[in-house]
Formats: sequence, structure tokens, C-alpha cells
Amino acid sequence: MTLTRKTRTPLLVAATLVLATQAPSAHADDSPSVPPGTEPTAAAPVQVDPNDPDLKLPEGATLASVKVLDIKSVVEDQSGDERREDTNADVKFALQAEVLFSKDSAKLSAESKARIVAIADEIKTQNATKIRVFGFTDNLGSSAHGDVLSRQRANAVQAVLDDELNDPNVTFDVRGYGEQYPISSNATEEGRKKNRRVEVTFPRAAS
Repeated sequence: MTLTRKTRTPLLVAATLVLATQAPSAHADDSPSVPPGTEPTAAAPVQVDPNDPDLKLPEGATLASVKVLDIKSVVEDQSGDERREDTNADVKFALQAEVLFSKDSAKLSAESKARIVAIADEIKTQNATKIRVFGFTDNLGSSAHGDVLSRQRANAVQAVLDDELNDPNVTFDVRGYGEQYPISSNATEEGRKKNRRVEVTFPRAAS
């Protein structure tokens, strides 16, 4: 597996101070969300006292909860067929469905299996035993069909990983989300192609 284009986005927010009485800022509803269990897991490195007089907040105001964002490294191959994301907690591989399956199929090709074997090797390197395999589709066709197809594709990827790892201590969480949780707009074919994917996520080894 050769990854030729690399983008690193380091981001660390130690603490964010906001007035609890201030209305939340507006944001676009089309921001991609994440499936349950894949939210950032970083913890605040310091305790902040919301009543500390040195913070000099207006009378009656308090601090919101301290929030820390994961440091994330993203590596994507030149074609965009495969993407790897590393945070301080997890490793995630996202494979576009077209490189794994024929249209409307959940049968893996021999070439696509080699990509999954490479992911299994990384799982062994990280000594991970809890693995999430989630399938997704675009919004074309019925939602019910997308749910079934995405689950079948996730099952196919999980089966190869299970054979390669051959470890009774490894457990899998396999789900098909269909058109839920898009990572791009479904208004264009380029966006729909990104949304048709299988993601494999597992914890990083403790450093």
C-alpha cells in the first residue's frame, strides 16, 4: 500500500473559555457527523476553576467545560481511493467502495483483499484487539437497500481481517450505516464516491 500525498493537520486546544450566558455560535448543518463510538476521545490536560477570580469574567458569568481536540494526521493516496487518519487515540482506514467491490456488489476482488491484508498488518503492529468495521453508501437508491449493502460490505471486509489476524482475543463491531454520516456532499458524483466507503478503526498502541 503506497501513500503518496500527505497532509498533516496538527491541532491542540488546551482550553477554550466562553461565557456560559453567550448564545452558541451558528454553524452549517451540512458538517459531516461521525458514527457512535468514533467521537474524539482526548481529555483535558489541566483543570480549570470556573470561579477563579484571576479570569476576570463579567459578574455572574461562568466558564464552559474545558475542551481538547485530538491531534490528527491525515494521509491520502493520490487517487483518493484510500485514506488513513491517525489521532492520539485511534487509527482509521477509509477505503472507497469502488476499489473493493463491483457496483452494487459485496464480493471482494483478489486485488482488494491485498489492501485489507495491509490493514491487518497495521492492526498487528498496534496490538489492537477491538476493531470497528463500518460500511457506508451514498444516497442513491432506497435507504433500506443502502443499509443492507453497506452491512454486507462491512461483513466482507471483517471476514478477511478475521482470517488474517487469526486471534481469538480480537473482537469486531461491524455495522452498516447506509447513507448516514456522509463525509462529502451527495450532490456530485465526486462526493458520492467518497461517501461509498468502508472504514476500519482501531486503537493506537500506548506510547
